[in-house]
Amino acid sequence: MSVSTSFIKWTNHIFPQVVHPFNLQNNGRQTYAEWQFAKGEDTVRLFLDRYSLDEMFLHKRVLDMGCGAAGKSLYYVKCGADHVTGVDIVPHYREEALALAKKLSFDGKFTFAVASACALPFADNSFDTIIMNDFMEHVSQPRQALAEARRLLTPEGRIFINFPPYYHPFGAHLSDTINMPWVHLFFREKTLVAAYKDLIRGLPDEAERLQLKIGLDGQGREAFTYINKMTLKKFKSMLQDMGITPQYYREAPLRSYFKLLARTPLLKEMFVKMAVCVIGK
Repeated sequence: MSVSTSFIKWTNHIFPQVVHPFNLQNNGRQTYAEWQFAKGEDTVRLFLDRYSLDEMFLHKRVLDMGCGAAGKSLYYVKCGADHVTGVDIVPHYREEALALAKKLSFDGKFTFAVASACALPFADNSFDTIIMNDFMEHVSQPRQALAEARRLLTPEGRIFINFPPYYHPFGAHLSDTINMPWVHLFFREKTLVAAYKDLIRGLPDEAERLQLKIGLDGQGREAFTYINKMTLKKFKSMLQDMGITPQYYREAPLRSYFKLLARTPLLKEMFVKMAVCVIGK
């Protein structure tokens, strides 16, 4: 084990552990789907200064792209949606999602589809509301996924997007095992991969985490293929290249006392909690 890997592991004794659904599930406290359902309001809170829950969900046909175990999708049913379709590329989330839907008696208003967000099996204009919550930083082809969402959107519908930029303190999405904020700014990806693999060794879901997060990059090296390293700059450039003008856009700071840093060009990528964006057809 390298000195750097050992140091990352040591820092777990210094920084507090972030509450993470993978660990809650391992400890038998909550399933991933149950955790998502409990946190459902958090997925839309940053839109509520402009749009009400009724505007987003009441009597709507909703698509939740990158839904995970779909607990948040079921929260949207609770908010009054006529029907919610959750889409994720991870097959084993389907069983957990359907089990919770049945438990909540929402199974008649919910569908789970295992599919790529870049090529979905739905007709044009199928959905009134499309949610991309913590999705834009994961999808391997964000431009194609956004174009697909616009194809599926009704003429008067809206796409609600929010995501943490890559240089967010936990933008590397390693907080299920690595507690150090901004760890990806200080260590090479090779070191982070080694530390992550060592820290999850022996966990009940070790195989699932490895399959979900680590793959091979273009040079055949192990890398965190679970994320695409989306930044605020990349996202806004993508919208501009696609000729999209948002109906609403803001960058929410990590904390209120970070507002100035979250507006400073050279620092904002590190101090913005979420990019929040709404676009139409």
